[in-house]
Amino acid sequence: MKPILSVKENFKIEQDIKKSRFISRIIPIQSEEEANQLLTEIRTTEAKANHNCFAYILGDQQDIQRASDDGEPSGTAGAPILEVLKRENLTNVLIVVTRYFGGIKLGAGGLIRAYGSSTSLAVNNAALIQLVDQELLSIKLDYQNNDQLVYYLEQHHLNQLETEYTTQVTTTISISKEQLEPLKQELIGLFSGNVAFKDLGTKRVQIPYQKNEDDND
Repeated sequence: MKPILSVKENFKIEQDIKKSRFISRIIPIQSEEEANQLLTEIRTTEAKANHNCFAYILGDQQDIQRASDDGEPSGTAGAPILEVLKRENLTNVLIVVTRYFGGIKLGAGGLIRAYGSSTSLAVNNAALIQLVDQELLSIKLDYQNNDQLVYYLEQHHLNQLETEYTTQVTTTISISKEQLEPLKQELIGLFSGNVAFKDLGTKRVQIPYQKNEDDND
């Protein structure tokens, strides 16, 4: 099963294809209203461009999908952009591919390849995140043990969400359900029982994502 992915932050990259300039922007979004506002801003910024074609997907199940050819022949721009997003299992993301025509017509097939490759170029070079449901756990201990806890969490690549400093230090982390109880037992042993836990339920969180060859299967 492919992981659910999104993009961490705005990213822009460009390429030239047969003298046409293709500028790809990939942007995290949370709503259609936000997508439409961003599209308006980009159209203003790239007002001299021949086309500002786009696609976006929203929702955990990729429920909302929109695409536009923006004047390119039907099916040659928005559809290939959207197809890359679907293939890579991306959501809550907007991609705009801006084209400055260079004088050489690409034909329908050439346009499909150009917009598809421009989208892939952005996806492959942007910082991606994985959206996962994890258990939230607060860990409370004395100040003298905090550095050791932080080192342990970093060494085990556990996601630290926030830390509160009062009479003791309380760190909230996210962790997979399978790892939760083993982690508690290990920390109890590490700190000789001088640690307290509170389960805070399940939350959809973002973790860094590194693409590997298995994702192409």
